[in-house]
Amino acid sequence: MHRVAVLALDGVIPFELSIPSRIFATARGPAGEPLYDVVTCTLDGGPVRTTADFSIAASCDAGVLATADTVVLPAADTHVAITGPESLSPELLDALSLMRPGARAVSICVATFVLAAAGLLDGRPATTHWKHAERFARLFPRVRVDAGVLFVDDGDVLTSAGASSGVDLCLHLVRRDHGSEVANQVARSCVVPPWRDGGQAQYIEHPVPEPSTAGTAPTRAWALSRLAEPLQLAELARHAGMSRRTFTRRFREEVGMSPGQWLTRQRVELARRLLETSDLPMDGVAGRAGFGTAASFRRHLHAALGVSPHAYRRTFRATREETAEV
Repeated sequence: MHRVAVLALDGVIPFELSIPSRIFATARGPAGEPLYDVVTCTLDGGPVRTTADFSIAASCDAGVLATADTVVLPAADTHVAITGPESLSPELLDALSLMRPGARAVSICVATFVLAAAGLLDGRPATTHWKHAERFARLFPRVRVDAGVLFVDDGDVLTSAGASSGVDLCLHLVRRDHGSEVANQVARSCVVPPWRDGGQAQYIEHPVPEPSTAGTAPTRAWALSRLAEPLQLAELARHAGMSRRTFTRRFREEVGMSPGQWLTRQRVELARRLLETSDLPMDGVAGRAGFGTAASFRRHLHAALGVSPHAYRRTFRATREETAEV
């Protein structure tokens, strides 16, 4: 079973600490069997303080990292004080060195500072909480920081933005490991969206709009029921009762991306579900998801996921069949 080790450091934030256990421990196979073994540890196996009015006691020490397939570092209030390798204790560096080759390293919120200081993000893309992104970029110029996204998946190293984006990232890992169907079941059980649109831009402080200002949410819901149709910007703006310029501006403010980018993302997600759960030919998936042709579908899926539709279907069909045999 895939083991997820969660390393709680001094000053850990309870909400972020709870995310991996809540998401991964909820994932179940067809017979209800758990798909992940989640263990929480501290550096020495002793209690650590939290940012709340209580401490937490873990079940083991950092030695468990040597057995983990995925290591998650939740945010702690001490992380924003990290300025480089010299800020990390020898005990923490020793613990991180226990990670076996091929294991995934995952940070939630400002735990990105730990991975960067340890040199695990050099030359890689990453994200962190938008409030600390500029300072992070100054401290770690070898990291390609993107403060506009909720999380970054760079294969064996993954980083997320503030707080609840850790939920987005953990759900993404479940989706990557076992497909959209399992990830969606986890999301429903936890009463969270299986996929949030946009990036951090929608959460950065902005002036509060006038209460009378109309939003684009009704038009987004309308568009989701018509993804197979060739929706144009003018049609979306007309449905929202706005000019194209006003609709585009309002859409970016609310969602953090353009209407065209959002539509493409929704179509990719629909296509992924169809590839995993149906026997439709590629032309059928392309038409149902609104890509028009199989060639256009292949191009968009490869741009979003880095794989062809056939490779994606083979991967997640095999995953489901293997899981069903457990």
